[in-house]
Amino acid sequence: MKINIKALLTLCLAAIIIVIGCKKEKYSFGDIVNPTDVTVTTAIDGVSAANPDGGGSGKVTITTAGKGAISYKVDYGDGITEIVPGGEKVHKYSAPGTFDYTITVSAIGTGGATSTVSKKIRVFVSFEIPAAIMQNLTNGTSRTWVIDRLAPGHVGVGPADGYTPSYYAAEPNQRAECLYDDEITFTKDGLGISMVINNKGQSFFIAGATVFYGKAGGDNCYDFDATGTKKLAFMDATSGSTSANSTRIQFMVPDKGLIAFGTGGNTYEILALTETSVTLRNIGIDGLAWYQKFKVK
Repeated sequence: MKINIKALLTLCLAAIIIVIGCKKEKYSFGDIVNPTDVTVTTAIDGVSAANPDGGGSGKVTITTAGKGAISYKVDYGDGITEIVPGGEKVHKYSAPGTFDYTITVSAIGTGGATSTVSKKIRVFVSFEIPAAIMQNLTNGTSRTWVIDRLAPGHVGVGPADGYTPSYYAAEPNQRAECLYDDEITFTKDGLGISMVINNKGQSFFIAGATVFYGKAGGDNCYDFDATGTKKLAFMDATSGSTSANSTRIQFMVPDKGLIAFGTGGNTYEILALTETSVTLRNIGIDGLAWYQKFKVK
């Protein structure tokens, strides 16, 4: 049998080409480099001797730098995180009042290696409390309030998208006595308002929030330390309320956010306010809207 040398060589060459073509191409990301000398500096807009936490705009210029970094992941400490190329970036904080924020910068190098630094800042964001809110809550200086225990619906609950206690509205004197002896004092504090609570050593918690306050059990009175002056952060209401069912002003209470009874929430919308009465709405940890009616002591 004659062997066709030319044809055999052709087949061998084709096989070699196929084998070479099937080899996986190898990619290289280069050396993995951890960024070094990573820094973050801040400049709060409007800082002065009289305004050490800023002039109220909430704007902060944040400068990131580092050796070997190709980008930076910046967590501004207010729930916002983004990737930036480095250098200066102006970020605006929006929560009215004076709050501490921890800025965390992760410098990203080749191969995904990171080096992280953090910096704590305190920023003041101004909000002008309407004159009627200031006057009625504080009487121009200070005013103390108590639960209006004789008013129908002085404590109530309803759906989160509603503005009345349609699920339950307490009858006069229907709740635990520890709820009724609380005294809440609102005091004018410069352009803002501070609050002090005298709960006589006990506060009422809804069952769904007891763990939040470090307790265990159902709806009841619990020993709780509510002492201390709390600087309130006022702002426009963020709910879907209208001027027909709300003042459209809300405030946040620091720490556990407790007023009279604990729901696990810390933001209270002022639905109605006069010189002698106030109605507050609060979204609890259970996702429901809770209501309280107060009267002047």
